[in-house]
Amino acid sequence: MCGITAIFAYDQSAPHVDERELRIIRDSMTARGPDGAGEWLGPQRRVGLGHRRLSIIDLSPAGAQPMLSADGLLTIVFNGEIYNHRELRADLERQGQAFHSHSDTEVLLHLYAQLGETMVEKLRGMYAFAIWDERKQGLFLARDPHGIKPLYLADDGRTLRAASQVKALLAGGQIDGSPDPAGHVGFFLWGHMPEPYTLFKAIRPLGAGTALWLGQHGERRERKFCSVTEILAHAEFDTSPLPSPRSRRRGNSSSHPGPLPIGWGEGGQRPGEGNSQPSTPHSQTLRSALRDSVAHHLIADVPVGVFLSSGLDSTTIAALAAEQSGTLRTVTLGFEEFKGTPNDEVPLAEDVARHLHASHQTIWVTRSDFQTQRDQLFAAMDQPTIDGVNTWFVSLAARRASLKVALSGLGGDELFGGYPSFAQIPSTVRRLKPFSAPALQPFNRAFRVIAGAVLKRLTSPKYAGVLEYGGTCSGAYLLRRGLFMPWELPEILDADLVRQGWAELQPLVRLDETLNGLQDPWLKVVCLETCWYMRNQLLRDADWAGMAHSLEIRVPLVDVTLLRTLAPLLAGDSRPTKRDMARTPNPQLPQSILNRPKTGFTIPVRDWLLAECPESGVQSPQSAGRGLRGWAREVYGRFTTAGQQDH
Repeated sequence: MCGITAIFAYDQSAPHVDERELRIIRDSMTARGPDGAGEWLGPQRRVGLGHRRLSIIDLSPAGAQPMLSADGLLTIVFNGEIYNHRELRADLERQGQAFHSHSDTEVLLHLYAQLGETMVEKLRGMYAFAIWDERKQGLFLARDPHGIKPLYLADDGRTLRAASQVKALLAGGQIDGSPDPAGHVGFFLWGHMPEPYTLFKAIRPLGAGTALWLGQHGERRERKFCSVTEILAHAEFDTSPLPSPRSRRRGNSSSHPGPLPIGWGEGGQRPGEGNSQPSTPHSQTLRSALRDSVAHHLIADVPVGVFLSSGLDSTTIAALAAEQSGTLRTVTLGFEEFKGTPNDEVPLAEDVARHLHASHQTIWVTRSDFQTQRDQLFAAMDQPTIDGVNTWFVSLAARRASLKVALSGLGGDELFGGYPSFAQIPSTVRRLKPFSAPALQPFNRAFRVIAGAVLKRLTSPKYAGVLEYGGTCSGAYLLRRGLFMPWELPEILDADLVRQGWAELQPLVRLDETLNGLQDPWLKVVCLETCWYMRNQLLRDADWAGMAHSLEIRVPLVDVTLLRTLAPLLAGDSRPTKRDMARTPNPQLPQSILNRPKTGFTIPVRDWLLAECPESGVQSPQSAGRGLRGWAREVYGRFTTAGQQDH
């Protein structure tokens, strides 16, 4: 895990790479890699690569970056982990390749030398990297299929700059800081920055599962080599048999009943999930796939811990890790405000740690800790987001426990249907689909305009748009996950900026594109939660919040091999639930964990945010779901004020 940067002056009229700029960008990411720093400039100074190192695999100097191939024709900077690097290395050695380190970075170099750009199809891991090819005089960049690791690009038509953080690119001083209306509107729409946007027109992320080639004369090839949507769509329509019978869903399957309209709060559990939920017909496949993913994510040359709460995701990860490692190290975040109350997760987490014979630490935090860490938190936050505070503190706890790597249960809700959206969105669409006819849209908009002013004073303003948006999966998802509704945006931002931003964002069109080829309502929600909420908020927050404490957060439930294995099960009638997931460890988790109801957002953190933001207008616990709007305004203010000062 590291911070990387690359500068490629591909146009002959572009100035040579400025070594000082390269170092400034690199060293603004010191927290991502406190264990070492390196840089490399090409012979003609048309390209430069920089690296900050957090030593996880091969701690010796042989693993340092930028790393050159033995013949000096390839140079790489790499952020992330390749979990199947041992298998890839063994295969390359059988073909006569010689290695000089034990790092996964060198495996990438050899793999590129052998396969070129198609190398990405062999990789299992979280990664973003840049490889300079001296023979072809070009730069090759790639990002993992789920978008776990970030890579941001700024191309002014003459020079390409790339880095692991937006703020790092800005620190170099050569980026146009003009605001991007789509980014500004997108933040208030979603509470995070929706890809492919940032706050700045000049900066864009490389897409998840995307590879980019840029040649010395500006020739460019961009290829999507892996797509979550395509994996799920292939599973839905694949007719090959599974180990035991199950039927296929073809888009007209029944959905779990849910409330009408959509429940806008947090928490809840899937209908039908009870204490006696039977195992799926494919429980052995599920266990093998989960155990395999955890095993690969444990590979490291430093101790690996687990973020342990009392939820099913983290306890399952911890139990599967305990099966195959030595002494397991676990860390739990406790809140002083919750001690001795039913909301305190610490006692159950400590019970699980004892059950697993883990070396456990509970780190306690209070509101005063939040106040003390507030400025550091904002300094580390790379893009505006209303989330990430929990991850910030649990990462701080892990570092206080002397860990450099921690496994997280992130991704379990998206994979196994743990969110209320899995029941609510299909139900809402089914019931409101008659209202989505084009002929009724004028009526729906009129209802929203008339009802909006009244409903915003009584309940969530989202209810005003339920007829206009609720009849399609994309519209219902926007209602479910949106922070501010489209019709509210002109009250927050300049009207012209909103018009420009909305025209570029086209959120309903983009959501529909994400669902291309999918018919089953359940799989549609899996895809939307994975490609939007998880990628743009949860994974991004895990990256910046973990890296702020020089901690590598690994996510075994967000793994392309795991997804490919489980996708046929998710497309079937006997799809596994979170409790099926939690029954995979051997020995089984305690019943106190298996039978515990799902909980939502960690309340003390929300309370701290609300207490710091009286302008949020929260007057009752029932309206707490809207309380993060005030926090969003403060986050946005921090970023726009900083932007005005810098530019």
